[in-house]
Amino acid sequence: MMKDLVLKNRSCRRFHQSASVSMETLKELVDLARLSATGGNMQPLKFIVSGDASRNALIFPHLGWAAYLKEWPGPAEGERPSAYIILLGDKRIKPSFGCDHGIAAQSILLGATEKGLGGCIIATIRQPALGQSLAIPDHFEVLLVIALGKPKETVVIGPVGPAGDIKYWRDAQGVHHVPKRSLDEVIVG
Repeated sequence: MMKDLVLKNRSCRRFHQSASVSMETLKELVDLARLSATGGNMQPLKFIVSGDASRNALIFPHLGWAAYLKEWPGPAEGERPSAYIILLGDKRIKPSFGCDHGIAAQSILLGATEKGLGGCIIATIRQPALGQSLAIPDHFEVLLVIALGKPKETVVIGPVGPAGDIKYWRDAQGVHHVPKRSLDEVIVG
């Protein structure tokens, strides 16, 4: 059921780094994005896929991992993603990309979840440095990076507390807690 898939699709930030993701799987995930809706059917998105440890090492240092976990610099060696999909906007096709990359990213993550993978959409990207590290041509804008791999953490959804705090947090056992507003609170009319 779709709701079960959405509930399983949580932002995962720690992975079994040694568990590889095949190039075939990465291409299948990009194919889901390719088939997704796009404004005016312009299809301006392009993708860089990486399942190679040396290329992954070029990507990792240019990413920010968890804004609410101020003391956490991101996954340690051995817990880093084993794959990435970088979403690019081709400015030769269209100068701006609306929500196309969000739609594509959600399609990729739902497909990854269905395959038993975990993933995290990362928008905190040191774009010029990443572009230089991967020699990305100037006509591409880096829009998002999706980190992928076999999950090494448990993520649970809970209600927003009485004080209204929506910040995610980790407990003493390393379980990642994500407060969500109630359905009644988000429907306004």
